[in-house]
Amino acid sequence: MIEMIQNEIMDRTPSISWEDIAGLEHAKKTIQEAVTWPMLRPDIFTGLRGPPKGLLLFGPPGTGKTLIGKCIASQSGATFFSISSSSLTSKWVGDGEKMVRALFAVARVNQPAVVFVDEIDSLLTQRTDGEFESSRRIKTEFLVQFDGVKTAGLEEDRILIVGATNRPQEIDEAARRRFRKRLYIPLPELDGRYVIIKNLLQKQKHSLTDQEIYDICEKTAGYSGSDMDGLCREAALGPIRVIGDIRNISADDVLPINYQDFLNALTQVRASVSDRDLELYQTWNQSYGSLS
Repeated sequence: MIEMIQNEIMDRTPSISWEDIAGLEHAKKTIQEAVTWPMLRPDIFTGLRGPPKGLLLFGPPGTGKTLIGKCIASQSGATFFSISSSSLTSKWVGDGEKMVRALFAVARVNQPAVVFVDEIDSLLTQRTDGEFESSRRIKTEFLVQFDGVKTAGLEEDRILIVGATNRPQEIDEAARRRFRKRLYIPLPELDGRYVIIKNLLQKQKHSLTDQEIYDICEKTAGYSGSDMDGLCREAALGPIRVIGDIRNISADDVLPINYQDFLNALTQVRASVSDRDLELYQTWNQSYGSLS
């Protein structure tokens, strides 16, 4: 089980900085104060200043929740564990709970550690009478170990559980209590969309002016970061479509991406998040979120 955790769950991705994440200033500032600084200076952040053991990132899909989880581990010099519900399930009775216990044991050995659980609503759904016994046992063991990071382990344990979800209303109330910081990751604002386009176009040949990029950003209100990525990829195919014989053309002869390519791409790539979905996130944020 320890080998499986080290081979499949421990993530060794390249370093990611806060500058790689466009916008989300409130979320980045809160995370730095509550998570990154305490991990870098545990001698200062003790007692009441101790960091929270759980951080929940919720919001529409495609807004950068997974990227924030990796950035936390990268900037705090922590070991990054990326798990999903499939990582902890087994056909053998009792193996799921043992896997959860082994995960936290390996995290304690490799601390400071960040355990990132993507789509955490699938793992920590509300407990009901009709659910399978095996999933309830895994859920209970995870909650016990979650609290054990603070109570059963040493006081100086530096383990952070980061959960990301698109459906925060389905999380069990006991799990919600353990995530002391609950941050809403909204859709990118105008400036955030501008930074996303600028970053994506850095390595591409284009003829767009700053004013044209701002015009595109104004036309993409309601787009998520993932939608903006899809839009830029669609626009990048524009110069390719006008090539007659793609086999014999030189790469240097491909035309730069222009404003018209983005206008054409806007008819193909639409926003993936509805206003009704946004209202649900904002209502939940008003009830349980860590407001700015």
